Amino acid sequence: MEHDIYWRIGVFVAVLLVLALLERLAPRRALIQPKGRRWRTNLGLVVIDTLVLRALALAVPVLAVATAVDAGRLGWGVLNALDWPWWVEFALAVMILDLAIWTQHLITHKVPLFWRFHRVHHADRDFDVTTALRFHPVEIAGSAGVKVGLVYLLGPSALAVLVFEILLNATAMFNHANLRLPPWLDRVVRLVLVTPDMHRVHHSVLREEHDSNYGFALSVWDRIFRTHVPQPKAGHEAMTVGLEWQDDRTMRLGWVLGLPFRR
Repeated sequence: MEHDIYWRIGVFVAVLLVLALLERLAPRRALIQPKGRRWRTNLGLVVIDTLVLRALALAVPVLAVATAVDAGRLGWGVLNALDWPWWVEFALAVMILDLAIWTQHLITHKVPLFWRFHRVHHADRDFDVTTALRFHPVEIAGSAGVKVGLVYLLGPSALAVLVFEILLNATAMFNHANLRLPPWLDRVVRLVLVTPDMHRVHHSVLREEHDSNYGFALSVWDRIFRTHVPQPKAGHEAMTVGLEWQDDRTMRLGWVLGLPFRR
């Protein structure tokens, strides 16, 4: 789909800047680590992840939109074999893709090998918009491979995949934001989308809390599969975010990249 990368980058930058501003105006928690050092590490991971995906794209179509175009050309996938109204297929594609991301996220917590890489995301001792970008390049590459396979099997339109990718990136940054929403607004938004207060529970140091609230975009899956924990036991201001590494190592890019290979 022509120019899709520009749409994605444009929305990404706009959402990141707006949420960073809102975090300054209405923060939910006081940050415990220097923002500059954390942001350099988290944004540094974005650069490395992007370079890894671009390198892989030389061999396989790791971008989901390109995969959808290729699947449509080949006639692969369930939706390409159906003749349902476009809006039905569009809605189904977005919901199925979101459920797949939810399932993948659950698996990264339950399978020890995958958890070794996913804990890079959880080792952040603070919780703000850049935490949404903090993923090990191996996990990003694996996730891209899973998404490519799913798109070939499902056969969604390129537009549906583009909208889903933009929605996923925007909502992930939103629900990781250090943002204080009025309680009534949090309750309303949480009926459909994952809110910062809902997802912050998932970043608790307590195992029973970070093994909950796996959603990135739609909040319905955690309620359906009974993995929804409404609030942290210690409260949002007093809860401890992160894992066992409660020190400044978590801000060092080299340490973060090597974390999956440490015991």
